[in-house]
Amino acid sequence: MFKKFIDRHLVIFGFLLMALAVSLASAEEVAPFEHFTASVQSTYVWQKHPQFGSFYDGPSSLSPNQEIGYTLSATAFLGFRPWKGTEFFVDPEVTMGLPFSGLRGLGGMTNGEAQKAGSADPIAYWSRRFVRQTFGFGGGTIEQEAAFNQFAGSVDKRRLVITAGVFAATDIFDQNTYAHDPRVNFLNWSLMDYGAWEMPADARGYTRGLVFEYYHDDWAVRLGRMLLPVESNGLQLNGNFSQSFGDNLEIERGHRLGDQPGRIRLLLFRNQANMGAWKDAVAFSQVYGVTADVANVRTSQVKSGFGISLEQAINDDVGVFARYSKNNGQAEAYSFAQIDNSLSFGVSIKGTSWSRPNDTVGLGVALNGISSAHAEYLNAGGQGFFCGDGQLTNPKKEQIFEAFYSAEIRKGLWATLDYQRINNPCYNPDRGPVNVYSLRLHAEF
Repeated sequence: MFKKFIDRHLVIFGFLLMALAVSLASAEEVAPFEHFTASVQSTYVWQKHPQFGSFYDGPSSLSPNQEIGYTLSATAFLGFRPWKGTEFFVDPEVTMGLPFSGLRGLGGMTNGEAQKAGSADPIAYWSRRFVRQTFGFGGGTIEQEAAFNQFAGSVDKRRLVITAGVFAATDIFDQNTYAHDPRVNFLNWSLMDYGAWEMPADARGYTRGLVFEYYHDDWAVRLGRMLLPVESNGLQLNGNFSQSFGDNLEIERGHRLGDQPGRIRLLLFRNQANMGAWKDAVAFSQVYGVTADVANVRTSQVKSGFGISLEQAINDDVGVFARYSKNNGQAEAYSFAQIDNSLSFGVSIKGTSWSRPNDTVGLGVALNGISSAHAEYLNAGGQGFFCGDGQLTNPKKEQIFEAFYSAEIRKGLWATLDYQRINNPCYNPDRGPVNVYSLRLHAEF
């Protein structure tokens, strides 16, 4: 009996040793839990537009003479994760630049790195400071790769994500795979995001707020309230969440056509702020005999709109995208571009077929428009933050074509040649077309 007892426990002990060995082997294969993440990016964009035809110009016109502009940015993405599900991020950033004509004269600006608060001298600031809390609800897991402000690891397919602090609205909303980041793909504002979206942002492109995201298998819903600037396109944010804010709701659905992934998104937005209406400014000018100016008629009002976005992979190397956006077109451009409606579409092609799998070719088109009230204001000599040629007798769609080739020089370093052609800049057929040539250098590690 004693021998049987010893034999039985030897077998059990043997199984325990085997289980321990398997556990140790598995532990070696699983990546250790990371508490910290750090990465850096730097992007330089050089641009030139030659002289173009212009019958007249105004204070907010793109100069018809040859111009050279540039931007330079450097960002550190620093993250701390005390335990699974809770993440803290801070991003110090330095920027400098000299945009065309003081960043005026176009609805769709030519450089997504250009800031309304830009300076020819380096300026350092904290671009992001936020916390992200994730609550998992099962439904299986998916693997997330390490990225800027993102830890690598598995997350539940069904989860609630809460983000609070200082960030960019575009960090969360409108995450189009092929046309979203001007540091690596299309440069034009009309192609990097919804052209008519009055995204909540200060003059550098950041905001402060609270966003909830719920993921359920192939569906995602995002809802957030974020701050707007104290004044249109200003740097200081209004700290009162009940007086000046932007509410955004996005619904996303993932799908597959054949074996290729795609996504469709619907964005609804509503901004409340102290804004000037185009019609009120024109009426004021007629009564008092002054030039139309939205600054004379600013009052608390609402600007709302929507956007629809589609992206679809054709195969492993080719993807297409399309966006349409529209706002009510009654009030001044407050926190993004001077565009009331926009349609954009294009294609992105990886260089696998010519043995350059990390190279990318992009071709895109954007058609931007304004409301009749907006056109009447510009024709009355009114100036917006971006547009104002002194008159606008025959408004047309601003037509933008962009093509780029991004080449990987070495791991973590890309060089891009980019060409843009813009007809009817700021909706004015009496000016242009404008040809823009760009060189972009981008490094990340």
